[in-house]
Amino acid sequence: QVQLVESGGGLVQPGGSLRLSCAASGVTFSTYSVTCVRQAPGKGLEWVSSINGEGQIISYTPSVEGRFTTSRDNAKNTLYLQMNSLKPEDTAVYYCAKGFYYCSDSVCHVKRSDFGSWGQGTQVTVSS
Repeated sequence: QVQLVESGGGLVQPGGSLRLSCAASGVTFSTYSVTCVRQAPGKGLEWVSSINGEGQIISYTPSVEGRFTTSRDNAKNTLYLQMNSLKPEDTAVYYCAKGFYYCSDSVCHVKRSDFGSWGQGTQVTVSS
């Protein structure tokens, strides 16, 4: 069983940066992919990025490409989501989930059943 715990959310001004962390336990971290998902107020779950077990394959939804960077440190069992140039529309609860996802649409919605395990989420608010 995989357990995931997100941290690092908070309030930031537009144009600012935050780094989210997702600490994993329960199963050897390098053996599975991890996906970042967000949910804005009143909206569905939106795919943000996915990274494979070795960190060699990374994909992003178009709206965050070039601003967000996903990485992982398998020795520390931790995934990182570096978010730069934040915009008010990035405001959401951010989750990490076990599994890989890819979609070529401009916005890709997912379901909880698409992934094996989920963290509890961390709130990111971008506002002046």
